[in-house]
Amino acid sequence: MTSVNHREIQGRNAGFTLIELIIVVVILGLLAVSALPRFVNVSEEAEDASIEGVAGGFGSAVGIVRGQWELDGRPAGNDPATGAGAVVIIDQVEVNVDGNRGYPVSGNNNPNAHDQNMNADDCRTLFAAILQGAPTATGSFAEIDRARFFVTSENNGVNDICVFYQARTIRSLANPPAGEDYLSVGNNFVYNPRTGGVNVNLNRNN
Repeated sequence: MTSVNHREIQGRNAGFTLIELIIVVVILGLLAVSALPRFVNVSEEAEDASIEGVAGGFGSAVGIVRGQWELDGRPAGNDPATGAGAVVIIDQVEVNVDGNRGYPVSGNNNPNAHDQNMNADDCRTLFAAILQGAPTATGSFAEIDRARFFVTSENNGVNDICVFYQARTIRSLANPPAGEDYLSVGNNFVYNPRTGGVNVNLNRNN
């Protein structure tokens, strides 16, 4: 029978040497440095794809609402001069449209809404009304951590428009953007109720 040296067994079970551990740590560090930028890029691309998807769904919903307005005989609403007060029903949900053009302007049955008289709440309720399973949205910057979209109403110099910011990309701002700055702050998409146009702006700052 062959005898085994006790010290030889202990040497075999001693584990990694200090130099081996240092090499492993260096390799892991190099892998992390090379992989992290790729992971960040993937996350940013996912955010971009997400807002483009929501904007595309919103644009399709706008087209459906306008189509229903056409099918209903183009209701003019209570005030033919402004188009306020016109309503169509989509899946048993009342949606206010501009009676002069047929594009949606509010989702909360606001009889005074038209393309030159829209506020942030009109935009927010419209978002929830025409999108099936709409993402959470808020018009209050204090609640932005609990929502996926922050919604404002702006004026483009001709009529009111809705701006839907991807909340994660503007959370670090002290105040919500105002005026024409919306085009250069955070990821957002803009809805123009005069033309029915939906445009995406990818301006991630955070």
